[in-house]
Amino acid sequence: MSNGQAFLSQVSERQDPEQFRQEHWQGSFAEYLDIVMRNPRVTRSAYQRLYDMIMAEGSYPVEGSNGLVRYRFFDDPQNEGEDAIFGLTKPLMELVNVFKSAALKYGTERRVLLLHGPVGSSKSTIARLLKRGLERYCRANSGALYTFGWKEDDGSITWDPMHGEPLQLVPAHAREDVCAYLNRESGQDDYQIEIEGDICPLSRYYFKERLEKFAGDWTKVLDTVVVKRLFLSEQDRIGVGTFQPKDEKNQDSTELTGDINYRKIAEYGTESDPRAFNFDGEFNVSNRGMIEFIEVLKLDVAFLYDLLGASQEHKIKPKKFAQTDIDTVIVGHTNEPEYRKLQSNEFMEALRDRTIKIDVPYVTTLDEEIKIYKKDYNPERVRGKHIAPHTLEVAAMWAVLTRLEEPKHHGLTLLQKMKLYNGKSLPGFTTENVKQLRKEARREGMEGISPRYVQDKISNALVVNTTATSLNPFMVLNELESGLTHHSLIHNDELREHYRQLISVVKEEYTDIVKNEVQRAIAADEDALTRLCGNYIDNVKAYTQREKVKNKFTGEDEEPDERLMRSIEDKIDIPESRKDDFRREIMNYIGALAIDGKSFNYRTNERLQKALEMKLFEDQKDTIKLTSLVSQVVDKDTQEKIDIVKSRLIRNYGYNEESATDVLQYVASIFARGDAKSEGK
Repeated sequence: MSNGQAFLSQVSERQDPEQFRQEHWQGSFAEYLDIVMRNPRVTRSAYQRLYDMIMAEGSYPVEGSNGLVRYRFFDDPQNEGEDAIFGLTKPLMELVNVFKSAALKYGTERRVLLLHGPVGSSKSTIARLLKRGLERYCRANSGALYTFGWKEDDGSITWDPMHGEPLQLVPAHAREDVCAYLNRESGQDDYQIEIEGDICPLSRYYFKERLEKFAGDWTKVLDTVVVKRLFLSEQDRIGVGTFQPKDEKNQDSTELTGDINYRKIAEYGTESDPRAFNFDGEFNVSNRGMIEFIEVLKLDVAFLYDLLGASQEHKIKPKKFAQTDIDTVIVGHTNEPEYRKLQSNEFMEALRDRTIKIDVPYVTTLDEEIKIYKKDYNPERVRGKHIAPHTLEVAAMWAVLTRLEEPKHHGLTLLQKMKLYNGKSLPGFTTENVKQLRKEARREGMEGISPRYVQDKISNALVVNTTATSLNPFMVLNELESGLTHHSLIHNDELREHYRQLISVVKEEYTDIVKNEVQRAIAADEDALTRLCGNYIDNVKAYTQREKVKNKFTGEDEEPDERLMRSIEDKIDIPESRKDDFRREIMNYIGALAIDGKSFNYRTNERLQKALEMKLFEDQKDTIKLTSLVSQVVDKDTQEKIDIVKSRLIRNYGYNEESATDVLQYVASIFARGDAKSEGK
């Protein structure tokens, strides 16, 4: 046996024939009734099935958001990572609430859902997630649904072209009794079976033909019906449709509702015979599932009538036939210019009245924006090129800043506003203040730079900088800035200049970040930090208890070292007036730990740890002579100390050799400029 054959044999053994048989079940109408009684939810409407699909994945509250809920369905379906939606928690909640209302038949099931937002804000991704989700869900037992076909005399089966619900075959006069029986036998109170809508013209033709054959006994007609499990699939054009407007001259409404098959007219003799009709329009195809309208507001007026009928009446009008029932979720999406046209067009009033608009803005939370880029630019995706720490962060920072409106609050910068939105606390600002900021900026996120632009520039930076083993923030920022000159969606020089200024803001913020990072790497000597902390605590204890400190070298009792204590407290902006309060807080904290039998560790107090690190850096930076990095000659002792710092950056902060050297040289040049300024004064 060849290796290839052996491999195929192994794959064959892992398959489950029983599962295949269950998934491709076929049976009689009576057997289908048994299935319905065991599991009434197989008869759900398209909206009910879509809502249950989302809820099946579960949800969780967003921490600190005061009532916002996140649906796992939109996070990372099947852990594929391709279509995860980051941020946008509130718009997604609005969307799911519409689905819930429609599932309960409160009226929104008779509306067109319109996702509205700027380019690249995830509108298409949301629609794609829903379509792929339906394809997966219908393969699970919880998402099962069924359709039917007609047995022919030669043994073949003519399947219903619109994949209708088998219960629609029950005549109108008998539906109430059938539903009452099924609901009683199923014994389930949480879901009541209803039969809505009628079969398509072709199945109606077969039903009437056989009804005559069986002298009006419709139950015998159902004996000639075969029921099968239905799998929704966009590729197979079953239950999932997508419509994209073409050039107006080439648009034809039959693309939505099907068309006459002229080759079969000779066989059947008339255009009105449903056997001579192709029920393959996007509405026909999407029955029982969902249809996505791409750039829905670019539709020709002729299409809009079909759209309105499909949404409000759940009916379409195929050429030469009576109105036909459909059951589908209609989701369209459009951008801002097209929506403004809709608002100003009085002929579109009927569409506006039947539309539920959900704004899908750009992400305005920094951490969520970073996730967008990490999805595409991570070690698994970007092989052979290291991405330096903070590279994606600064790109995301700039993108978010372009989407924020200038704060009306006096003294609050755009950068501070971004930090508040990201959950950072600033003195004088509460959660309520942040809510108010968001409320004041009603159009925030509806304008600004698209994630696509940033992704394009990160990709370009990866390709252009061929000699570097590491992609650093300045490479990306330079690409972002140079691309503004020819950005097709920036319509005036004033806005372009504003975006350039934000690049400078981000560079300054990055400088502060890496200065702090290098300081922490230099001050990462655990023994030195522990000694400094012990010295500080001894002095604070003596100060608060009005005692003296024993000098470890002379053995003499001395007054607490005020200079040492203030040099540490200054690093975290403890004013002179609050030093006593801060020191008492520290001692109370240590005392509380002692009562619980725990010992104090400076790492459990974030503010104190930061202060100690900054103090130690200040004490050590001259001994390391970091500024000598910008010179050509470095002595052996200094080089050893620099190598230790570099190894800490690599081990603790995610740098590689090249990016660690780059960041040390950058920070060294900043300190060198600072020293030069000090000497010049």
